[in-house]
Amino acid sequence: MSAPRSLERNRAELANFLRSRRERISPQDVGLPSGARRRTPGLRREEVAALAGVGLSWYTWLEQGREISVSATFLENLSRTLKLDATERRHLFLLAHQRLPPEPGKTWCVVPPLVHRLMADLPMRPAYVLNLRWDVLAWNAAADKVFAFSSVPTERRNFLWLLFTASSMRALLDPWEDQALQILSSFRRDFVRAAKDPDIGALVKDLEKIDTDFRTWWRQRDIPGPCQGIRNFQIDGIGQVVFDHTSLTIDVDRDLRLVYYAAKEGQVQSRHFERWLTTSSGNAIGV
Repeated sequence: MSAPRSLERNRAELANFLRSRRERISPQDVGLPSGARRRTPGLRREEVAALAGVGLSWYTWLEQGREISVSATFLENLSRTLKLDATERRHLFLLAHQRLPPEPGKTWCVVPPLVHRLMADLPMRPAYVLNLRWDVLAWNAAADKVFAFSSVPTERRNFLWLLFTASSMRALLDPWEDQALQILSSFRRDFVRAAKDPDIGALVKDLEKIDTDFRTWWRQRDIPGPCQGIRNFQIDGIGQVVFDHTSLTIDVDRDLRLVYYAAKEGQVQSRHFERWLTTSSGNAIGV
């Protein structure tokens, strides 16, 4: 039986892509002598094969679009050999029908201006942006009135830190313990992605030293059930307000996440909350 047409087309695309990437790399780029009498630009096939750790015949077949299978390990080696950037690496894996291995998470990033505009357009919806370490990088005025992010020093403006060290946060989340356990479970997911990042490791160590609850729960390694998308906040002058909430990935490469809250529709307390927001004395937008 012949291969499906889509697979044949992908193999041809893969062959063309590999040739184009090989031809743009000079021998000097990979520490090889330039030599003389090179009839084609870039690296030779035998050079790519040697640098990627495979035989010349096998690599030649791959670049000719033949029906051979490749491993994720080989594709990683080939990505490094051809000096592919993140977008090109992803494209290579897609063409080879291989699942892309996760890249190490990054905890440093800058919030794009358009995201600031998006949050400013949500005056009745508390929203803020987290990175993989859960630093609060930006927020809108509604979130600032609920969480008071602008009053927190920049170096401590981290959602997990505030959750376990700020008395105002313990009073806000009601009941605190149940919600804190759910939130900590979500943080474990991001910690695993960036476990080797020194900044996220330092955050965990600092919290273990300063807060008994965090130290106990973190070392138990319990994984509660998934978050149900509900938060209960105790708002001064209103009482308990129930929120639907979700998080949206707004930049995959930089691990940016927008966290969004909306007071439950049709509830008296939700209407009181929205009126409370309009009495805010400040309109600060986090930078």
